[in-house]
Amino acid sequence: MPGPTAAPLGPVAAPGPGGAGRDRPGCSRQESLDRLDYGPGMGATELLVVRHGESVGNTAARAAQEVRAEVIDVPARDADVGLSATGVDQARALGTWLGELDADRAPQSVWSSPYVRSADTARLALEVSGLRLPIVLDERLRDRELGVLDKLTGFGVEARHPAEAARRRWVGKFYYRPPGGESWADMALRLRSVLADVDRYEDGRRVLVVCHDAVTMLIRYICEGLTEAEIMAIGRATPVLNASVTRLVRDPGERLWRLDTFNAVEHLAEQGAVRTAPRGKTDVVAE
Repeated sequence: MPGPTAAPLGPVAAPGPGGAGRDRPGCSRQESLDRLDYGPGMGATELLVVRHGESVGNTAARAAQEVRAEVIDVPARDADVGLSATGVDQARALGTWLGELDADRAPQSVWSSPYVRSADTARLALEVSGLRLPIVLDERLRDRELGVLDKLTGFGVEARHPAEAARRRWVGKFYYRPPGGESWADMALRLRSVLADVDRYEDGRRVLVVCHDAVTMLIRYICEGLTEAEIMAIGRATPVLNASVTRLVRDPGERLWRLDTFNAVEHLAEQGAVRTAPRGKTDVVAE
């Protein structure tokens, strides 16, 4: 299988029946993980997981929610939606923070979703930081694919696809797959694959990963060995903020990571950048 593509620094393109996270009898997740053997000294030692800066899609989604519109007015397909002016400021603030990290804390490599809002966040942050690192663009870090629900608000889903809205409530957010789209479980499968490659190519390194909010949550789910119920509870309590930093650390040879920092945005305030969250967002609009 070919390795990931490295892009040079520069321009780059209340819980219901399905929502409670029902655990099944049998082998526990921890027991399953205990059967894995990564081998001594294998893998990355730190993940700095960053959600992209505010995008024009985020602002359009908020505007649509406020007027109860059915469709989000975005200027391009999801992969090509770029940063808002606020998102650019957030990416630069992230870069200032990265540039101020001590040498033994700074990232040694960078992986990013190829979606423009993430790739541009990585590019701008690196430019400001002074870190001369290539950006590895990997499509497995892309945002969730929504299929027939793409560009729809929650109001739009209820109005245009009521059967899907009902099915999502029954199945639950983690396992619900819209026609032509992905469930969170589908995303977890591709993220397990990319995290295995991060371990393969970034042995012993600190890795910056620039991605999306659902991807951030699922990286926690995988790396910490969480259950459906646990990650859904975290998601309900704490929306992932734009340009926020989540830090996971792991000793060499260990299987599971431990959470050091989640959803931190102090670096934004320090640089005068606005903090933004997916206000009014439903779990079917772009993440």
